[in-house]
Amino acid sequence: MLTAPSGWIHALGILGLALVFVIGTWRGINLGALSLAMAFLLGGVLMGDELAVIWRGFPVDLLILLVGVTYLFGVAARNGTIERLVFAVARRVEHRRVWIPWVVFLVSALPTMAGALGSAGAALVAPVALRLAERCSIDRRMIGLMVLHGAACGNFSPLNPLGIIVVQGAARAGLEASAGALFAANIAYNVVLGAVIFLWFGGRWLARERVSVSPVVMPESVPQPALRADQICTVIALLAITLAALVFGLNIGILALTAAVALQLLFRRTSAGGERSIAWDVVLLVCGIVTYVALLQNYGTVDMIGNGIAALNAPLLGALLICAVGAATSAFASSAGILGAMILLAAPFMVQGNVSVTGFVIALSISSTVVDSSPFSTAGALVVANTSQGERESVYRGLAAWAGIMVLTAPLLSWLLFVVLAG
Repeated sequence: MLTAPSGWIHALGILGLALVFVIGTWRGINLGALSLAMAFLLGGVLMGDELAVIWRGFPVDLLILLVGVTYLFGVAARNGTIERLVFAVARRVEHRRVWIPWVVFLVSALPTMAGALGSAGAALVAPVALRLAERCSIDRRMIGLMVLHGAACGNFSPLNPLGIIVVQGAARAGLEASAGALFAANIAYNVVLGAVIFLWFGGRWLARERVSVSPVVMPESVPQPALRADQICTVIALLAITLAALVFGLNIGILALTAAVALQLLFRRTSAGGERSIAWDVVLLVCGIVTYVALLQNYGTVDMIGNGIAALNAPLLGALLICAVGAATSAFASSAGILGAMILLAAPFMVQGNVSVTGFVIALSISSTVVDSSPFSTAGALVVANTSQGERESVYRGLAAWAGIMVLTAPLLSWLLFVVLAG
């Protein structure tokens, strides 16, 4: 066993994360599997930690969420419910495809504005939205990103936990940040991003169309009569899960898993094979990376970087660097956890009064949440997991590239707009 000096473990941890991405991309190995192996090498071999300590950050709740949601919608796809719902929507918008991305954007924002986390919005909207995009020949990357940034619009509503975490975190340090300004600025930023996504992924061609490329015809696999008993039960299950999650705050993952099992028990013939839709490759990918990042957080790597930046005697530069750390870290970890930690780390920096508290809080909040479009975040992983197998790689790469752009641009733009200019 080797013992790494405390000053070196942070550098080794960051180097390990970089190697995971380089090797995984070069050799085509699942990044989650590489991350778990790297966690063992870093924690078990270098630090001498027990396995229980290394795997402490394994996100069981995220695993249940991804498995449960993809399992339930796999059953719903097998029994024809999703096809019927998507067909009904597609028939209504077949001559107005240009509006579909924006309707998806708006619908995705409603759960988070009502108080749900962004992953809840993605879990509820993404499966149907992606199938609708497939039916209407719309780029699945566009629809996936519209789901994610639509959900991000409600992140800092007065009812959303993220808004409460940020405002109360500042208040505990004796500082006051405007909740209304945070909410409005976040909406505006994500709406602009929605417009960029729409144009980038072919929206201008949709806008030029007067009719759809081809009429929406009921596929032969979907029966013409009214919904069957199994389909009615599936719709009821989906509505009940939505209600339970948004009104009572119950766990979507375990509800979806339970509903999927119940439907297979009741309707074995029509729902057989639904479990094959569970996106195990995405589960391994995300859970592995989250476990490794959690290990780095446990070793204090993020805190070390944040404390070092806060100690700089350059207020504007310090604000920019803290936003950059929030963006880079949140792309692989919980936005709520990162925001809570970064607000506390930045408190001594904000108390100095050299930058606008509200402006800095807005910049940090936007930087740490627009990167949730990353396929390694919970919401992004849900989009990838609910994409059809044949297009999953394309959507994964599209989300990864977009998230990389967000990591690079969001800190700089939000800092410029809300700290330098508005401050």
